[in-house]
Amino acid sequence: MKKIAVVLFNLGGPDSQESVEGFLFNLFHDKAIIRLPEPLRFLVAKLISKRRAPIACAIYEKLGGSSPILKNTQKQAAALEKTLNDSSSDPLFKTFIAMRYWHPFITEAIQEVKKYGPDEIVLMPLYPQYSTTTTQSSFEEWKKKAKKLGFEIPTQEICCYPQEKGFIRALAKKIRDAYNEAKNYGFPRILFSAHGLPEKIIKAGDPYQNQCELTAEALRKELALENIDAVLCFQSRVGRMKWIGPATDNEVRRAGKEKKPLVIVPIAFVSDNAETLVEIDHDYRLLALQSGVSFFANVPTVGIAPDFIDGLAQLIRDARTQKKDCLCSRVARVCPP
Repeated sequence: MKKIAVVLFNLGGPDSQESVEGFLFNLFHDKAIIRLPEPLRFLVAKLISKRRAPIACAIYEKLGGSSPILKNTQKQAAALEKTLNDSSSDPLFKTFIAMRYWHPFITEAIQEVKKYGPDEIVLMPLYPQYSTTTTQSSFEEWKKKAKKLGFEIPTQEICCYPQEKGFIRALAKKIRDAYNEAKNYGFPRILFSAHGLPEKIIKAGDPYQNQCELTAEALRKELALENIDAVLCFQSRVGRMKWIGPATDNEVRRAGKEKKPLVIVPIAFVSDNAETLVEIDHDYRLLALQSGVSFFANVPTVGIAPDFIDGLAQLIRDARTQKKDCLCSRVARVCPP
């Protein structure tokens, strides 16, 4: 029986207050995030992580002192492994987790996969929309570390799935529940909120913003709401650079001025983390209250929703049979050149 290793990539998060600064350093030391040569990048990462650590510690304190992202990813890995193996007696699938900036690091994941001894590997990012700062960074790190460890196995990469039907269906179901409640307070506005990026990264050719637009449009079609009032916006701005917009916090304020009930939907996260549980559900909820928003709902991430897990499983099956260099939601290409 063939053995297939499925590697789930995610951002990672600190597992204690003591690890917050180290996590931040790893994040900002990534050349995909801070695009400076060494040793300047090292020095900048040290400076930023030291300055931001107290702020980040306060955020994670609200979550019990650590990030929930590993536990949530483990639940997704278990659900996906079960779905893949329930639908087929051959081959045997086993899931592994590779975090980019904290344990289990990509090197640790490679070592675990190597022990398993698979015939094939499928790399599956838990980032629906492709970005040089997330998926590309993770894939490049995997290739570099695998080569260094002398581990070369036939490998397929699933680069993105911004319009994947299971992902869209699962999120739309969660949106409808919140939207129906919001209608009691007026005509709701939906904010499709994604993690932001500096504008210069997009101008350099990163397809992330375009793919977020694809996700937002797919959700509008799936929801099929009459005269839908929905805005794509971006959160988590850091630093003084110009970021893509509109900014989520500005959209919350605008909704307050218009006395709109708000439904905020995290479209770029599939596992709950500090950005969804603190930034959206705490910070933006408070901002909404202060701004005069008549009703506020934060839609949970898709997590282990059956439609979403089934969609990932189908992407993995397609990756094994189609043998393409890049699989984008089962079509040849979703991004403009």
